[in-house]
Amino acid sequence: MEPEVPGDAVGRRVSIGGERATVRYVGPVPPTTGLWLGVEWDSPERGKHNGTHEGVQYFTCRHPKGGSFVRPAKVSFGVDYLNAVQQLYEINADEVLSEEISISSKKLKWGGVKERSFESLPSVLLSRCEVNGPGADGEIRRTTPNVQWLDLSGTLMSCWEDVAAITEQLDKLEGLQLSYNRLRLPSEPSALCQAFCNLKVLALNSCDLTWPQILNCAPMWPQLEDLCLEENNITELQRPEGVLQPLRSLNLSSNPLVQHTVFSMSALPRLEKLNLSRTGLSDVRFDDAAPGSQTSMFPELKNLNLDHNNITEWCVVDELAKLPSLVQFSCRGNRLVSSDGNPKTANQMLIAKLGQLVTLNSCEIYPEDRRGAELDYIKMFGEEWLKAGGQSQTGTEFTCRHPRYQNLIDKYGAPEEGELKKPEPFVLKNQLLKVTFVFPDDAERKPIEKKLPASMDVQKVKGLLYRLLKVPAADLKLTYTSPKMAGTEFEIDSDLKTLQFYSIEDGDQVLVRWS
Repeated sequence: MEPEVPGDAVGRRVSIGGERATVRYVGPVPPTTGLWLGVEWDSPERGKHNGTHEGVQYFTCRHPKGGSFVRPAKVSFGVDYLNAVQQLYEINADEVLSEEISISSKKLKWGGVKERSFESLPSVLLSRCEVNGPGADGEIRRTTPNVQWLDLSGTLMSCWEDVAAITEQLDKLEGLQLSYNRLRLPSEPSALCQAFCNLKVLALNSCDLTWPQILNCAPMWPQLEDLCLEENNITELQRPEGVLQPLRSLNLSSNPLVQHTVFSMSALPRLEKLNLSRTGLSDVRFDDAAPGSQTSMFPELKNLNLDHNNITEWCVVDELAKLPSLVQFSCRGNRLVSSDGNPKTANQMLIAKLGQLVTLNSCEIYPEDRRGAELDYIKMFGEEWLKAGGQSQTGTEFTCRHPRYQNLIDKYGAPEEGELKKPEPFVLKNQLLKVTFVFPDDAERKPIEKKLPASMDVQKVKGLLYRLLKVPAADLKLTYTSPKMAGTEFEIDSDLKTLQFYSIEDGDQVLVRWS
């Protein structure tokens, strides 16, 4: 007997062997007999075609091989919210007790389940559960009335109306995780704002969204302060007119942004934290402000992340110095190189150029670090300063390249001839780093210490490891740790980049794993 297929199956989200898909067709597919579901996979590599069979187009997919036909018996349409809560927490109560919830940048310890009662739950974590909707009217408000943090990432929710039908019953809801879903846009977003009226934190990572779609949905979130949108299809950014105005934190990491449209985000008057890592950014210009003065854009921006972009010019750093409130900055994985090729010198230049900075690349800048960096900066460019006219007549060209230089002289005094650092040749190729290879998945293998050129690319490092370990280079996965940031692993994700590109320094550890 064929399993029953819902009457509104087309457009519904389904689970097939644990993978997520959207139903695009229900019906026969001649010459076979019986009922088929045509589905579009979230992961197009799972598919076989674009909805066509023997020349007949049954449905369409965005990806030419994103579709499949499957029998209803293999498909799950999921369960409602309360069924999912009961299945997960009554069966796995002991495991749940130790869980921690993470939504955007916030982490909260799980409250736990006591005596199988859900009324006191502050958080509900239903990530990858097959939740498809709210269930019976009013039951959520009665059963889990105190939920403040809800994780519905990777579920079977099909549209924003279904999400709202759950959240409108959670009067205390402040944080919502909806990553890895595919939600149909609401026909009347403003009609749903009551369902999200207290929402402060929202994560929509990997939801296949564009920026116009975000702006379309934004009227639903009148109080939103923290919005995480990693790995979507966000390219050209438009000004958020009349929406998202309370936003304090915005994460656009891993989106292929059109870089000059980033300035439209300055229309967010309260924005304090902006993550633009892995967005292809190469240039930043605040043309409203002269070198050394402050821009009127992003007046509250305190924390900026530009890790793993294409920034190569120091003038970009001088532009960032125009931000009036910037105190935390991260720019790992860019090609900002000093004349001596030493990453430590490059960090000193960043500290010297960004006078208000308190944290660089997640490391606190102590007063002695700043003093040393600024004095070295004075010496490093002192000869150039003297040639440009020195104290009496510093040229405009020099001031454009070194907007803070005069401030530093006012602070420490002019450099004397004997103190000046002569420009050194680029010595990156000769710079050797002492690196220790460790093997966290092989407890019996002893660490291996090597001295490697900073200019050595990762591909050659893997070749060296192949000779040492006899493990194919393609199977090796590398990360590194630094004593400066104990407990943090940094990914080494490109074979073509150098050790210097990843800011690997003398004394760092490279962690080697293989499949």
